Amino acid sequence: MLSVTRPTPSHFGIYATDPDLLVDFYTRVFGLTQTDRGRGKTFPVDLIFLSASPDQHHQLVIAGGRPKEATFSTVMQISFVVPSIQSMREIRQSALAAGATKMRGLNHGNALSIYFSDPEGNTVEVYIDTPYYVAQPHGDPLDLEKSDEELMRETEAICRADPTFMPIDEWQARFAQPAPRA
Repeated sequence: MLSVTRPTPSHFGIYATDPDLLVDFYTRVFGLTQTDRGRGKTFPVDLIFLSASPDQHHQLVIAGGRPKEATFSTVMQISFVVPSIQSMREIRQSALAAGATKMRGLNHGNALSIYFSDPEGNTVEVYIDTPYYVAQPHGDPLDLEKSDEELMRETEAICRADPTFMPIDEWQARFAQPAPRA
């Protein structure tokens, strides 16, 4: 059971034209585990529940029913945090082998990210956080062929040159402060 102190995003669902195709993609690329599967009673579509954590029954739900004639996905992005830059490299390779397209990397200052389209055109982000804050949106090119050390040096230099820069712990302390009353 998750411990939360206020409403907290915890999982998301997406419609699929071919649910099994997406279940295969997300279990192969991200190692998610299928926790349940069935047809909804009040929501009469096939639902497949996936999770990366035994603490959460599901973090991603794949729902059948996306029309084949849908011209684009209304999902802005599906984001996965990973433990390291090397994990991003490995997922990039797995995703491309599993049919991902439109691969690109961005350095957001506060995070290093790769973005790609899954086999049904949904945008997927894979990222790691950095110890820095800069105002968003922010996006410089990210070249994962560089070493981890070089990427982190570049990121720190980019962030320190931004007038909104602060260490992430300072930003987190500000975030934790109660909002001033009007």
